[in-house]
Amino acid sequence: MVFIKAIIISLLFVSLSAQSGFSFPAVGKSPQDVEDTFLPGGDNIKVETWIEGLEIPWSLVFLPDGRALVSERAGRIRLIINGKLQAKPYAIIDVAHAGEGGLMGLALHPEFPKKPFLYLMYTYSKGNSLFNRVSRFRDRGDKAILDRVIIDGIPGRRFHDGGRIAFGPDRMLYITTGETFEADLAQDLTSLGGKILRVTAEGGIPPDNPFRGSPVYSYGHRNPQGIAWNQDGVLFSSEHGPSGEYLLFANDEINIIKKGGNYGWPEAVGAPEKKLYIDPLITWKKTTPPSGITFYKGDKLGHLKGDLFVATLKSESLIRVRLKRENRNYKVIRIERWFADGYKNGKYGRIRDVVEGPDGFLYFLTNNRDGRGNPSAGDDKIYRIMPK
Repeated sequence: MVFIKAIIISLLFVSLSAQSGFSFPAVGKSPQDVEDTFLPGGDNIKVETWIEGLEIPWSLVFLPDGRALVSERAGRIRLIINGKLQAKPYAIIDVAHAGEGGLMGLALHPEFPKKPFLYLMYTYSKGNSLFNRVSRFRDRGDKAILDRVIIDGIPGRRFHDGGRIAFGPDRMLYITTGETFEADLAQDLTSLGGKILRVTAEGGIPPDNPFRGSPVYSYGHRNPQGIAWNQDGVLFSSEHGPSGEYLLFANDEINIIKKGGNYGWPEAVGAPEKKLYIDPLITWKKTTPPSGITFYKGDKLGHLKGDLFVATLKSESLIRVRLKRENRNYKVIRIERWFADGYKNGKYGRIRDVVEGPDGFLYFLTNNRDGRGNPSAGDDKIYRIMPK
């Protein structure tokens, strides 16, 4: 339905263009010089089921005492102890589980457990409108209690809610927000939609943010759903490209995020090399909606060290990106699509997030029960990637 709506809107844009000089986005090429390589079995790894029986898991965090927490988009946080899913939810959040909205990202306070706080982002309804907020909960062992709201009033809707949160090396909380299918919000610095936000652990605005008195860190984003820092402390983000707006499709991105940067949406798509906007590091011209991302930094899978991993949804693959640093820039030297031999119908289905565990292995979450996938027995699951 949302895609039909996007096409109808695009046809209206064509009419507006003819009548009022409305201009379409500048569309550029793919900036990377390499083609994707398909590795249905991955690279010298094996995959095992770790947890099953979940409902649309969105984010996974590991606690230092052996526990793990996973969010389910319907509004539950599930507790995992020693690799066993507990029957009783760790917390139940009153969310608006509509379309892509609901309970999304999780993050631990950087000083956990000294400061025993869990942060979560979720969609809620107020009157006839939807919004997103980030709240902080206090860990109580087998449950959590609300501590405070960190940031509120983020635009929400059935689609394009962003939803990823993470603490950076600077101990600030970064939050990805979508433009809720209102493209102009991404360029509006008075709106929190279509942005990457940056706040303190208490919800304050850092004095070194690029726009005085604002939590906005970067803008011009359509629907960013992944953030991660590499070994050099550089921030990367994943972003969904258009799904019919302006008669455009695909152009899904990986970006290097710079303070105060404008990433172009809806004025620029791909890498058009327009002076006002920052081009992506990677643009996929075939639909590859990326969600959670992580850099592997451990030793258990040593041949993967330093590589970027990208969970993808419709293309049903886990993508590995190998990068080479050249002075202050990064060059893509190889892109591998694991678990699929094409751009859909991957072995594990839709993949929402990928994280590194404290055991040095990689974990990824499926979303085959989100209304767009084809669930199989035991879905949704968390899988663990181990050495072969």
